[in-house]
Order: sequence, then structure tokens, then C-alpha cells
Amino acid sequence: MEALSDRTYQAITRLMHETVGLSFSESKKPLISSRLASRIQRLGLGGFEDYLALIQQPEDGGEFQMAVDLLTTNETYFFREPAHFEWLAKEFSQGNKRPLSVWSAASSFGDEAYTIAMLLTDLQQQGRIGSDWRILGTDISDRVLRSAIEATYPEDRLRHVDAERLRRHCLRGEGPSEGLIQIRPALRERVRFGQLNLCRPIENIGPFDAVFLRNVLIYFDPATKREVVDRVLTQLRPGGLFFIGTAEGRVPCATPVQVLAPGIFRKLDA
Repeated sequence: MEALSDRTYQAITRLMHETVGLSFSESKKPLISSRLASRIQRLGLGGFEDYLALIQQPEDGGEFQMAVDLLTTNETYFFREPAHFEWLAKEFSQGNKRPLSVWSAASSFGDEAYTIAMLLTDLQQQGRIGSDWRILGTDISDRVLRSAIEATYPEDRLRHVDAERLRRHCLRGEGPSEGLIQIRPALRERVRFGQLNLCRPIENIGPFDAVFLRNVLIYFDPATKREVVDRVLTQLRPGGLFFIGTAEGRVPCATPVQVLAPGIFRKLDA
């Protein structure tokens, strides 16, 4: 296969930016080349130009979405950045058992959404919150959302879940399914998933008491980051908690927020 040319690379990255807001610098060219090359070979295409022509077509058989998935693959696992969930537990435990809602705005395969569901179920059983709570998980990828609904994971993805939580909330696979863990139906029923493009207008799906937008801003340029964050924050009630990845720095937005801890913010009244 011929090397990915600068012209084709620029066309691919421009398409990604204009369509879903993803931003890739020149330094990402080797990464994009390696991630797309195996897919191109699997499809039996002649090279990167043929692949570009395919994903530009309106009827691409879902291949554009596959390209997005390949270029935004990010490690995910349960109870990632545990300090965030400790903050959430502390915050919600101070309430008066009012209804609660949480949005996992870049939910990927559902690890984060089900982590929150485990936490809230435990808080409810401890009498620290009421029974009226809901979780929404959204992502741009229909493929990862289908996987999230199935809620079956390799054991390693739950390596930070203690044994007692695993027993209460999960089922271990046996025989051909050994090494896999599925979330119990009672927990799955508390989480709903839907497809959403953060770079497009968001319908009124809130207000939420907490919003997680972690480890997705790295794919956007500064202007798009600001637009996405402000758009997402419209769905968070004043006083609510907003989480981004700890390594993502200060949140870029016009909406007034208070810094609480690395990656944790409180939305202030405008």
C-alpha cells in the first residue's frame, strides 16, 4: 500500500473536523495512517484515496462511523479516576433524597455510565440518596452504544471494582464466556443510552445534577472545545458538578464555573 500522502491526510482530517469536530495535527499522521491501513486492507481497497472516497459518500455503509471509531479509540475502564466518584458520592449524600440525574456525555462502551450506576445503587441502599435517580449515556458512535447496551466486558476492565461490588452488580461468565463479566439486569435498567454529536445543537435533555465529559476534549481544537463545553453546560443545573479528564487542564468555556479539584468543577449561576 502506498504511503498516506499529505494531500489525502489533509482531506481526511478536514472531513473529520467539518463533520464531527475532531482535530488532528500533522504529528498525528503516522497514527492515523496505522489505524486506517489495516481497515483498508480488510476492505480490499487500493489505498488511502479509495478509503477517503468511500467515507465521503452519503451511502458509505457506516464506514465513516467506523473511521471515527478507529481514530478516537481510547482506553476505558470502570472507576477510572476514582477521586471523581468520591466527589460525586460526597456531593449527592448531602442532598435531601431529591431526584438525581447524571449524564455521561462521551460514554464510549458504557464503563463510566455503569460505574456511576454502581455508585448510586450503593448510595441508595445505604440510605444516602433516594430511589429516584437516572443516568444517560451518549456517544457519537452507534457501534460503541450497542456494545454498552449489551454490557459485557473483559474482566480486566473491572480491575478497580472491589470483590463485593462485583458480586452485587455483575455476573461472571462460564465456559465459552469465561473471562467476561456482564452487568446485572437490575443495574442495566437504570441506564439508558442514545446517540449524540457534541458538535451539533443539543436538544433539552437536562437538567442534570452532574455531567461527565472526560477524555474527549483532547480530540477537539481550542475553538471547538470551548463550543462543546459551553453547549454541554447548558444541560447542567446551576450548582451541579462538571467532570473532565484530570489531565485535560482547566475547562475552556464562557460559562462561569468554580474549580473544585483536578478535573472537577461546579457550575455557577450566570
